[in-house]
Amino acid sequence: MSGPVVILFVLIGLAILLIALFAFRPSVTTTPTRKILDFAALFILPSVCLAMGFQVHMERSKQTQFCISCHAMTPWGQSLYVDDLHHLAATHFQNHLVPHSQACFTCHTTYTIFGDAQAKLSGLKHIYMQYIAGPPKVIRISSPYNNRECLHCHSGMRVFEEGPVHAAMMDQFKSNSISCLSSGCHDVVHNTSGLAKEKLWRPGQP
Repeated sequence: MSGPVVILFVLIGLAILLIALFAFRPSVTTTPTRKILDFAALFILPSVCLAMGFQVHMERSKQTQFCISCHAMTPWGQSLYVDDLHHLAATHFQNHLVPHSQACFTCHTTYTIFGDAQAKLSGLKHIYMQYIAGPPKVIRISSPYNNRECLHCHSGMRVFEEGPVHAAMMDQFKSNSISCLSSGCHDVVHNTSGLAKEKLWRPGQP
């Protein structure tokens, strides 16, 4: 358990103890000093706990394990282990081209609360589907994939920019007039529908 989480639980416990004390022994709040302590227990500590809890959860929401913890996302988690270099997500994940702990967040930044207003609204929609409506039968990316997600890592890489194909089409990549995921380029990303036919890589095994 990380330090911030431990501190959060300590503060929550302290707030509960103080509130219980004031509830069962209201006489302890009769002096001005004790009323200040009462105010801190009822308002300041809960506010601090809420802010810290929000921050802890936001950091947790970046984690790969958080993203694939939903049953509907299990195939996408499995696709990261496909033993085929033509699968874009698997190649990036297995070769540490993206951090293992934040693989989803690195390539799908618009799916998080850290994105723009539209991303935040989409996040609320995901919560609704997860807890009320249920996931759709066919899960698709919510909007066309933006090349920005590729370029924020690959832009400036010599092996990328000096490649003849990439160099010739760089302006089109940056303007999104041609997608990096176009047919004939990097068009196999997760391919969850074909997982049953794929061999999966197991870390530590040849």
